[in-house]
Amino acid sequence: MTLMEMEIERQSNPVDMIEFVAASNDWTFERSGEDEIAMTVEGRWTDYHVSFSWMEEFEALHLACAFDIKIPDARFNEVIRLLSHVNGQVLMGHFDVWRQEDVVIFRQSLLLAGGAEPNNQQVEVLLSSALEACESYYQAFQFVVWSGMEAKAAMEAVLFETVGEC
Repeated sequence: MTLMEMEIERQSNPVDMIEFVAASNDWTFERSGEDEIAMTVEGRWTDYHVSFSWMEEFEALHLACAFDIKIPDARFNEVIRLLSHVNGQVLMGHFDVWRQEDVVIFRQSLLLAGGAEPNNQQVEVLLSSALEACESYYQAFQFVVWSGMEAKAAMEAVLFETVGEC
């Protein structure tokens, strides 16, 4: 018998932990099924649509954090180039475009193989790192889509850091 064939009895559904963390933080959420929870989180630049899904087959808690951005056909290839630049900077997770929904989405998973249970801190870090990534690069997507910037220039603009105070 391989490790993959072993049946692990899970104490609870990992989405239950997400619901607990969301309720503890007074976040508005909707439990759309046993294995999924969704919420909208207000960011500095836009609202982010966040969903957590428990993927039993992979023993993974999947996070998807999306923001609406209508990508004109003429700018789609440049957005794809931007995705390549952005994903090269992101340590965990990745950005993608869901063309049919017209959203940019950040995706990341927490592997819980062998019956591991998520804790509050893991859930909060998973969510905060996704929101931080979205907040960091949202303007780059705006620059490419609406200002006509090239991907490289948009990245340089959002990665520019100021030092000191006036």
